[in-house]
Amino acid sequence: MKMQDIRCGSCSRKLGEGEFISLTIKCPRCKTMNTLRVTRSEPVCPSASPIGVSIEQTHHPVDRRQTSYG
Repeated sequence: MKMQDIRCGSCSRKLGEGEFISLTIKCPRCKTMNTLRVTRSEPVCPSASPIGVSIEQTHHPVDRRQTSYG
């Protein structure tokens, strides 16, 4: 099975490649949190009729403010 590229939804930087069911990964370039989920999976039985795999991707910019202590 071909591994899928995992890219940032904000800046399109390649974050990795692989197979996943659910994944949250922070982009080192733009600091966006990317959440990816498979919404429909492939059939378990190879003789079953194939269905498409749909991937939902959301991205949320990370707040860069720092909390001051003291």
